[in-house]
Amino acid sequence: MSTAIVVTEKGANGRLLELDDEEFFEGSGGPEAVDLDVLFSSINYKDGLALAGRPGVLREWPLIPGVDIVGRVTSSRSPRFTAGDLVVLNGDGAGESRHGGLAQKGRVRPDALVPVPQGVSAARAAAIGTAGFTAMIGVLALEDAGVTPESGEVLVTGAAGGLGSFAISLLAGRGYSVAASTGRADEQSQYLTGLGAARIIDRATLSEPGKPLQSQVWAGAIDSVGSHTLANVLAQTTYGGTVVACGLAQGGDLPASVMPFILRAVTLTGANSVEAPIALRTRAWTDLAAELDFDKVDSLTTTVPLAGALDVAEQILAGRVAGRIVVDVNA
Repeated sequence: MSTAIVVTEKGANGRLLELDDEEFFEGSGGPEAVDLDVLFSSINYKDGLALAGRPGVLREWPLIPGVDIVGRVTSSRSPRFTAGDLVVLNGDGAGESRHGGLAQKGRVRPDALVPVPQGVSAARAAAIGTAGFTAMIGVLALEDAGVTPESGEVLVTGAAGGLGSFAISLLAGRGYSVAASTGRADEQSQYLTGLGAARIIDRATLSEPGKPLQSQVWAGAIDSVGSHTLANVLAQTTYGGTVVACGLAQGGDLPASVMPFILRAVTLTGANSVEAPIALRTRAWTDLAAELDFDKVDSLTTTVPLAGALDVAEQILAGRVAGRIVVDVNA
């Protein structure tokens, strides 16, 4: 028996339950299933929606939420893993269509499972989680598109959130000049500059409908907001620049025109952490381990027990959480 948070039916809030592990996880993980003692998970915006019974995240019921899983392998049908391996899973349907990390036990497929890099603790791997993993995919996308520190200023929207915080830190660490867009400029200015932002801009300057082409400002951007914000970012991107879309906090629409793409050769690409192939996952985690300032990671991390995840859900949906929330599932 083990403890987990389970959403038992569509529209229901998450509940703390005792599970018969063999019965509950039967059929999970596929033919090469890997069994885990889960150590830590985290609370992302998606998890907040799932825990609060909001639509749009969970596709199966009953289901354990938690898009991040950090655990120790107890048994494996996959030749890639053996008992004792410390592993991390971000996305791959966890907490959406497959059981996620808000549980003491897990059974996952190995397709997106990667070893936690040497020198990174289980708790820090969970603090990085989907937020840091997606941010690194975004940074790599800018790099692969040819956006360098010499190209000019790079914008990060949704800057005070987990993904935005990691994006700022990673970009600044690579030598980029970073502008951070937030709706809490007065409150978060010191926090964001501490992460490496060179300047802070008010999100209100980007969130309303704007002209299809505007003054060229950004060599690149990592956007977690979408909608009018993303449209304005595209309209302000310099010739040949690249914008990475990785969120839709304002909305999933894109009320933009083709003009930035045709007249300025702007590229819009995406960072999909859920279905990222194993090679990209390994590359991202290798770079995260090498580049992150873990003192900063610790400073923006709050740890709660498994039951505490339920309280955090409403806070994160209300925008009252800065940084990362790690869940110690055994506390």
